Amino acid sequence: MTITEINPSRRTFLKNNAGVAAGLIIGVHLAEFGRAESGAAAIIKGGASGATFAPNAFVRIASDDTVTVLVKHLEFGQGPFTGLATLVAEELDADWSQMRAEAAPANAELYKNLAFGVQGTGGSTAIANSYEQMRKAGAAARSMLVAAAAEEWGVPASEISVDKGIITHAETNNSARFGALADQAAKLTPPKDVVLKDPKDFKLIGASVPKLDSRIKTTGQAMFTMDLRLPGMLTVLVAHPPRFGGKVKSFDDSEARKINGVVTTKSIPEGVAVYAKDFWAAKKGRDSLTIEWDLSGTETRSSSDIFVEYHEASRAKGTEGIQRGDIDSAFGASNTVLEADYEFPFLAHAPMEPLDCVIERRAGECETWFGSQLQTIDQNVIAAVLGLAPEKVIINTQFAGGSFGRRAQPDAGLAKEAAEVAKAYTSNTPLKLVWTREDDIRGGRYRPMYVHRLRGAIDGKGQIAVWEQVIVGQSIMTGTPFESQIKDGVDPSSVEGASDLPYAIPNLSVSLHTTQIGVPILWWRSVGHTHTAFTTETFIDELLIKAGHDPVAGRLAMLGDHPRYAGVLEAVAKLADWGSTVPDGRTRGVAVHKSFDSYVAQIAEVSRDKHGCPRVHKVWCAVDCGVAVNPNVITAQMEGGIGFGLGAALFDEITMVNGHIAQSNFHDYRSIRIHEMPEVEVTVIQSSEKPTGVGEPGVPPIAPAVANAWAALTGERVRRLPFHSVTASNKVKTA
Repeated sequence: MTITEINPSRRTFLKNNAGVAAGLIIGVHLAEFGRAESGAAAIIKGGASGATFAPNAFVRIASDDTVTVLVKHLEFGQGPFTGLATLVAEELDADWSQMRAEAAPANAELYKNLAFGVQGTGGSTAIANSYEQMRKAGAAARSMLVAAAAEEWGVPASEISVDKGIITHAETNNSARFGALADQAAKLTPPKDVVLKDPKDFKLIGASVPKLDSRIKTTGQAMFTMDLRLPGMLTVLVAHPPRFGGKVKSFDDSEARKINGVVTTKSIPEGVAVYAKDFWAAKKGRDSLTIEWDLSGTETRSSSDIFVEYHEASRAKGTEGIQRGDIDSAFGASNTVLEADYEFPFLAHAPMEPLDCVIERRAGECETWFGSQLQTIDQNVIAAVLGLAPEKVIINTQFAGGSFGRRAQPDAGLAKEAAEVAKAYTSNTPLKLVWTREDDIRGGRYRPMYVHRLRGAIDGKGQIAVWEQVIVGQSIMTGTPFESQIKDGVDPSSVEGASDLPYAIPNLSVSLHTTQIGVPILWWRSVGHTHTAFTTETFIDELLIKAGHDPVAGRLAMLGDHPRYAGVLEAVAKLADWGSTVPDGRTRGVAVHKSFDSYVAQIAEVSRDKHGCPRVHKVWCAVDCGVAVNPNVITAQMEGGIGFGLGAALFDEITMVNGHIAQSNFHDYRSIRIHEMPEVEVTVIQSSEKPTGVGEPGVPPIAPAVANAWAALTGERVRRLPFHSVTASNKVKTA
C-alpha cells in the first residue's frame, strides 16, 4: 500500500465565470492530492487561457494534448472513469491514449446526478444519466477546437476533420493536435447546441478500450483514503454502542491515556473517539476504555424473534403494490395450489476498504478526502455539524475500495461522524477517522431482513393462473431525502422486481407490510431485487415444473409482451446449449430478471460439494443494457456481480442475538474464495436502446439460478438464504 504525504498548502479551487452559458465554467483545477488520479494527467497551473482549455465543467484539454474528463460519479471499481471518458472521447474524436479522468469536486449545480437531483452515485445510473450529457461536453469541445483551427487557417469549419486527436484541413494540408489550438479555443464562446454523432459512426463507444485506472490499481499507485497522510495527522477510532441506538452515559479513559501514542479522548454523539498518532495506538486506546452505555430504548430482539413476527404478518395481505384479476376466484377454480415461505437475513456490504475519512478544519472552512458516494448530502451534513456554509466544505472524492451501497448513506453517517470528531478536537490538526472491519460488520446499514409468502396456482390447462405475494420488511427510503419516492405507503425498493413481474399471469397480487426495527438499514447491491428475484424466479420455476413445462420454454411462453426479457433468455439458453447433456452429478438452473432497466439471464451448472451444499462450476450470462459503451467493462461487471451475489447467497448472513450482532469479520462473514468462483461466460446483446446500468443487474439472477439447479439436482427447494445455513426446515422436497 502506498502512503503519500501531502502538502496542505496546495488547495482545491473552482473558478466560475458568470459570462459563460449556464452550467459551463472556465476551468476546473484540482490539486494533485485532491483527486482520484488517472495516473497520467499533468497538474495544470494557470488560468483558462494559456495552459489549459476547459470549455465546460467536464472537459479540460492541456497544452500537452491530454484530455482530462471531470467525472461526477465515485469510482469504486464499476468503471465510470473509463465509461464517461469514452463518451467524451467519442464526440471529441480524441485518441484513447490521450484520455485521462479525475474526480469532479463537490458542486451539485454542476455535477448533480440527473436521476437524483443531487451529486451522487448509485442505482447503476452513471452511464445512463450521463450518456448525452458527456457526449455533448465532448462535442462542444470539438466544435470549439475546429472553430479555432478554421480561424487560424482561414478556412471554413465545415472543411475540417478530426480523427484520433488530429485536426486536419486536407486541401491546405494544415493539421494540428489539440494542445496547439487550446489557447485559441479557450477564447471562444462555447456553442449552445451541438450535433451528436450517428451511432453508426461510433469508433470508441462499443469498443473494449482499456480502463483508465487499471494500471495504477494493479501497481499500487492508486490513491485511496486509507493511503493519505497529512503532516501532523492523527488517527481516530470511535467506540460505538454495543446495541444500535445506545448512547454514552459515562466513560473512564485513564488506562487508554497510558498507551504510548494516544493523545486524547472525546465523547461525541456516536460514541467515544480516541485520537492517537497512529492506528494501533488508537485501537489499543479504544480497547482500554471503560464505558457505561445508556442502552434504554435500543433493539433487544434476536433475528429469530423478528422472523417469527414477520411470518405472522405475512399471513395477511399488506398494502397493495399491484393487483389485477380476481385472486380468490382464481385460486378456487385452480387444480393445483403451491405455497412457499422465504426468509432473507440482514446482509452487510463488507467492501474491501472499510469506511474512512480524512478531515481538516481551517479558519472558516473544512476540507475532506474520502470516497464520498453522495457528495451533496455529505457536504451539507458536514457543514451543519461545523456551522459552515456548504460551499465552505471541500470534498475531495477519492477512489474507494468497493461500496456495494455502503458509502451511499442518506443520513451521511460517516461524514457526520468525521465532522463530530473534528468538532470535538480543540485544534485544527488533520484527522483520519478509520472504521475497522469489525466496526463495519457490526455497524448496521444492512440490507434489511425480509420474509415473503407466495401462493400460486395452475389451472386445468397447465397454465399458471394466479400469483399472490406478500412481502414483509423494513423500508429503506423512510426517513431519508428519498422518502418522496414512497407512493401510497409502498416503498418501491421493497417490492421492485415483484410488483413489475413480467410473466403473463392473469391474476396477480403483490402487497407489502413495512416494519419498524431498531436496526439501521441501507441499500445493498441491487437493493430490493436481491430478494424479489430469488422468490419470483424460484417460485415460477417450481410452478412451471409442477405444470410439466421446461423452465426455459415455459418462461418464454409467458414473456410474449416483453421481448427484451425473452431476448436475454433465448441468448443465454443458446450460449449454454440448454437441454444438452450435462456431466454426471451436475444439473443446471436458469433465472431471468430486470433491474435498473437492464435485462440479465443466467444459467448455473451445479453439483453437490463435500459439505452437502451447492458447488457452482459455470455460469452463462446474457445481458441487454442498451448501447454497450464498453463491452469489456460490462462483462467485468457481470462477472463481479455473479461473484458478489454468489458469495452472499452461499455464505452470508448477519444475525442478531438479543440486539447484539454475532458476526465480526471475514472469518464468520466471508466472501467467496477464488477457488469457489465459477467459470463465467458472458454475451452482451447488441442494442440501439439507450444505455442502462450494469453495476448491479448481474447480482439478482445468480442465487435463483443456483437454487433452481439445486432443486433439479436434489429435489429440494431452498426457502432460506444463505445456502450454507440450510437446515431440515429450509429444504422442501418437490415432486
